[in-house]
Amino acid sequence: MKLVKMSLLAATLIASSAFAIDNTKVAGDAKLFYSTADANDISLFNKAGSTGQAAAKVGLTTDLTEGVSAGVSITALSTLGLEGQLVNSVWEGTNGVSDSFWFDEAWLAGTVGKTTGKIGRMELDTPLVFSEKWSIATNTFEAAVLINQDIPDTTLVGAYVGGTNGGNVFSRQVIANQNPIRNTNFSQFYNGAFAAGVVNNSWNPLTVQAWYYDATSVLNAYWVQADLALEMGITAGVQATGTTLKNGLVATGADDSNTAFAGKIGYEMKDTFTLSAAFSQTGTSNNASFGVTGVGANLAASGQSKLYTEAWWNYGYVTRQDTTAINVTATTPEELTYVGLGLYFTQATVGANGAVVDPKDDLMEVTLEATKSFGPLDASLLYILTDAEDQNPDTVTGEGQSYNTVQAYLTYNF
Repeated sequence: MKLVKMSLLAATLIASSAFAIDNTKVAGDAKLFYSTADANDISLFNKAGSTGQAAAKVGLTTDLTEGVSAGVSITALSTLGLEGQLVNSVWEGTNGVSDSFWFDEAWLAGTVGKTTGKIGRMELDTPLVFSEKWSIATNTFEAAVLINQDIPDTTLVGAYVGGTNGGNVFSRQVIANQNPIRNTNFSQFYNGAFAAGVVNNSWNPLTVQAWYYDATSVLNAYWVQADLALEMGITAGVQATGTTLKNGLVATGADDSNTAFAGKIGYEMKDTFTLSAAFSQTGTSNNASFGVTGVGANLAASGQSKLYTEAWWNYGYVTRQDTTAINVTATTPEELTYVGLGLYFTQATVGANGAVVDPKDDLMEVTLEATKSFGPLDASLLYILTDAEDQNPDTVTGEGQSYNTVQAYLTYNF
């Protein structure tokens, strides 16, 4: 779900949290999501422009023996009879009429010394292959992960990713820079994706990470990032990423690679507010494949990116080729104002090589967020203003018109 923001450095927590299991634990959540928009001549709260769904997730983790643990979780989706009455579409998985469920995690883990291995179906969080949290259900992966922390202040990560689920049907997919549902199926082990990463914070305020990916039949990619967090509240970061396409993804005369760069600076006054501003620039590759989800996007899912400038709701714009983007984020905690407040602004301006069809597909997005926790119940209400030149076209001029979106999220954690 969107209100959960995943850290780029979460991979460093795998050894300390995902495997720190005390006997047997059961946990999960129940969600009810609703969204409505007034685009395409549809009024707000009209079922034709509305999406709604309920989900429940239950997971169990347990120690099998000393140093060996296992986990399994199941997610169930239901329309609750909303379809055709209050909404005409759902967030994930179902066909809008029937309910569905699937096992999204089933893994086995073991630790010897400072080395931990994990194999099975699981969530991942690396810069270019990660489980997205914006939707009512989370994409997971069939993978094998190895983590070592023998070097002081350093975490080494190696992973093989053999498949990912798109929606509620778990299928083997080629990891690529496009939606996995549209990718080419595979079953051979050697057609998976390999990843290697190193994360270091020898100097406590600074965390540096570097990652390399090789999707055997599709692409190579890298990601380098450094984040600084000073005690005085100042934060700063830089990111650099690049992707080189292989085989049939490179048309005759087209560039086979593209890059992106991003920087961020911010300030946090504890228990009062946070404020940050970010900038990113992508390369000018003329390959249309980089206009689908773009360089720096999640290689396995919707095109969401961990670039500092990523929009709150409209993914895939800041990572298009030849795109300049800025993001300004301001938040206040619930403890200060009774209701947690957030303001997120993203502007993506596309150059001549920036889109597959129209080189002027710019985006401006403003999101206002209000959150409140009532014990185990988390509630969020959001307003999103979207002005994108390739959305909500005027019936006469064909130019994109701004439109409004209202969303509500309820999550009960247990």
